[in-house]
Amino acid sequence: MPMIEIRDVSKWYGSFQVLKDCTTNVEKGEVIVVCGPSGSGKSTLIKTVNALEPFQKGNIVVDGIVVNDPKTDLPKLRARVGMVFQHFELFPHLSVTENLTLAQIKVLNRTPDEARVRGLKYLDRVGLMEQKDKYPGQLSGGQQQRVAIARALSMDPICMLFDEPTSALDPEMINEVLDVMVLLAKEGMTMMVVTHEMGFARKVAHRVIFMDEGQIVEDATKDDFFGKPRSERAQQFLAKILHH
Repeated sequence: MPMIEIRDVSKWYGSFQVLKDCTTNVEKGEVIVVCGPSGSGKSTLIKTVNALEPFQKGNIVVDGIVVNDPKTDLPKLRARVGMVFQHFELFPHLSVTENLTLAQIKVLNRTPDEARVRGLKYLDRVGLMEQKDKYPGQLSGGQQQRVAIARALSMDPICMLFDEPTSALDPEMINEVLDVMVLLAKEGMTMMVVTHEMGFARKVAHRVIFMDEGQIVEDATKDDFFGKPRSERAQQFLAKILHH
């Protein structure tokens, strides 16, 4: 069974259709990069996976759990599906350590000591142990995003969703975040990543999904996508994005 199964998913905002019959699978341990022009529906698609965006048609199954079943415990599902946003979503009034432990205590019912041990383990993994007592405002954007990744990992997710995790960062901070994501990919974490970072896609993606106007236009291996994209739209997109 795939880790994530997306079947004929469509979504509307009023009369505007933002997703059109999207279908794809993500196997356990697979890294999928989702790319496409602005407004193509890629961020919306990734947010339907953990029901941050409701959808009106189709089915999504994550690790055997039907996301759109009214009986599904969505907070419990979201606790198992790590999500890293464009804007770090850290609590500014809490220290780094408190940011790492809060959800573990509230959602997973861990003791403060257990949560701290787990959170600091992942903070160390993203190379920020010396920042544990600081507040988000005292960190660079790249450091804040690495804390957000550590926070997601400390919940023991079965898969990770990244929604343009580097697009709000200064150019020199992008690589420090991508390096952490490359490490995760090499360790076998199942990942769906919305990004324009084609170097990252070439390095670690198993497949690339290209979206345009709410549709999945291409769903191909990395080599096929970069070597011989089938659709004219993907060819145009790559020509623009790779020549700069």
